[in-house]
Amino acid sequence: MNRHDVHLVQQIVGYPCVSITLPTHRIAPENRQDPVRVKNLVREAANRLTEEFPKREIEPLLLRLEKLADSIDYNVLLDGLVLYANQDFSQSFMLPFSIPERVIVDDTFLTRDLVHALNHSIRYWVLSLSEKPTRLYEGVGNHLVEIQSEGFPMEHVMPCGSKSLPGGKGINKSAYRDEYHRKFFRQVDAALKTFMDADRLPLIVVGVDRYHAFFNEVTRYSDLIFGQITGNHDKTSAFELSKLVWPLVETWLAEQQQQALGELGKAVSDRKVATEISDVWRKAVGGLGHHLLVEENFEYPARLDEESQNLTPAEDVTAPDVIDDAVDEIIEFVISMGGKVTFLKDGQLEDHQRMALILRY
Repeated sequence: MNRHDVHLVQQIVGYPCVSITLPTHRIAPENRQDPVRVKNLVREAANRLTEEFPKREIEPLLLRLEKLADSIDYNVLLDGLVLYANQDFSQSFMLPFSIPERVIVDDTFLTRDLVHALNHSIRYWVLSLSEKPTRLYEGVGNHLVEIQSEGFPMEHVMPCGSKSLPGGKGINKSAYRDEYHRKFFRQVDAALKTFMDADRLPLIVVGVDRYHAFFNEVTRYSDLIFGQITGNHDKTSAFELSKLVWPLVETWLAEQQQQALGELGKAVSDRKVATEISDVWRKAVGGLGHHLLVEENFEYPARLDEESQNLTPAEDVTAPDVIDDAVDEIIEFVISMGGKVTFLKDGQLEDHQRMALILRY
């Protein structure tokens, strides 16, 4: 799941759009109940649709929803699952936190859980370099999900990959091999661009020394690489690879958090910081946000006064005039205008009302 995926779902409009959400489980025996719960919720959605529409009219949507449910791999779920389906579209997403059990039929999909996952989860890319093949993973917390689109997984089909090198007297096979590897990893980097354009996340690169060297020569994402793992991991599962990657992520996160707190201290001295949530909202909307610091579990359902741009807390998040979570909205504003966001542990921003926005000027 990346921002491109979420924006695509948000753009779909047309009744009926079916959204199904439920908590799921990562391990047995708890995960044995998940297929039953999904089946029951799909049946509930089908019953609601057939009560409202003639069966012939709604049958393509029902078949699409059933096929989507059948495609779920219940052995690799996280803590929450979202299913979307209408007449022309279907997609499921795993989330790293528990969500309520819901069946919603509306003219748009319910995406607030996806937005929350994008904005509050530790996310990164892992690129495992190999000839057979190079794989890309999306990291969500300490869990890796393999990307299987836009050319990934990518196999080396040039000479010295699945094809033979040219032979004959005077042919420098080593030079040929090196140049074909560079070409291959340029292709890998080009395919990576699609994902980086949608979500410019930090990157961990995995592979043998030679592949690291070739990739470092050609990549345009050197500034985003925050860790490398050396070795052949062609046959390492996503689960085993995640155990190697996670310590690097934790170290990087700790460094980022300390740097952010140092930057905040300087911004306070320079009086270039906003901390009251309505002020943060106004500055973020106005494009003044350079760096947002926010506690991991800070949420703020609110009503917005359009004239004054003041936020007031709200208890009923389902009320039509309530913003589900103003923190998510602020994060979206800051990111969309080129700012950065750092999450801190609960309590670290207690003196700043759990959120602080470092201003551009």
